[in-house]
Amino acid sequence: MNRETSLSQRPRGPSTDNSGILNERILVLVFEYLNWDIKALCQVSAVDRKLRALAKRLLWRKLCAHHAPRMIHTLTEGESNSRIIGGWHALAKLLVFCGGCQPTAHFQLSQPVSAHLAVESSRFSKTSGRSFLVKKCRGDVLYVSDPCEHARGDRQDLVGIYRGVFRGFLKSRTRDCLIRSRVEFEAEMRCPYCGARVWSMTAAKMVPRSAARRLGSSDGALEYYVCLNGHLHGTCWLVALSSSDGGVEDADG
Repeated sequence: MNRETSLSQRPRGPSTDNSGILNERILVLVFEYLNWDIKALCQVSAVDRKLRALAKRLLWRKLCAHHAPRMIHTLTEGESNSRIIGGWHALAKLLVFCGGCQPTAHFQLSQPVSAHLAVESSRFSKTSGRSFLVKKCRGDVLYVSDPCEHARGDRQDLVGIYRGVFRGFLKSRTRDCLIRSRVEFEAEMRCPYCGARVWSMTAAKMVPRSAARRLGSSDGALEYYVCLNGHLHGTCWLVALSSSDGGVEDADG
């Protein structure tokens, strides 16, 4: 045996790649132990391209299903490996992140409200969602959260910030009506969850009175937007509401 052959047969040192942490089952078990903490998943996704691809393909979907199982079952129509418009990472952000708000032409604020991780319970309900649809669009499926409350120093009421998501928005009656109305996209606003362009439902005259009643708006003043991927976000004035600690919940299936 010559020297070159002998060297080629020597045991190699430890691999420098991260294949050991790319085992899908192990990662799923780790995140189950961490209760699918979104901050931890963001950190893992930022490690390198391979982990980012794995998170995009699998882990973000698992996180969504953990936090809102009935809602995800409805949005995907029961198909466990289905894709979702806008991406699972955007839906995960919508589930646990309050996007804040800026003053707009239809909703006046003395100062903007900062975005933040929603640590309090976020209930998403398709029963509530029906209240945000005009009569001709009531066949669409829309989930809307309870509003996240923010105190404002210039008035006694609270700013309520809420968010939601459509099932199958590309084929929805709401999208069809928005396109037919020829309303322009908002020039200086993007979806806080996926970055897509948004329509103002107020400008499109598609805000039913039932939305203010469902939110418990103190004066009926509210605004909400829908993006090209079917994510909804909006603001209203509220009287003080009670809240409870916990994780994301889907109030009805």
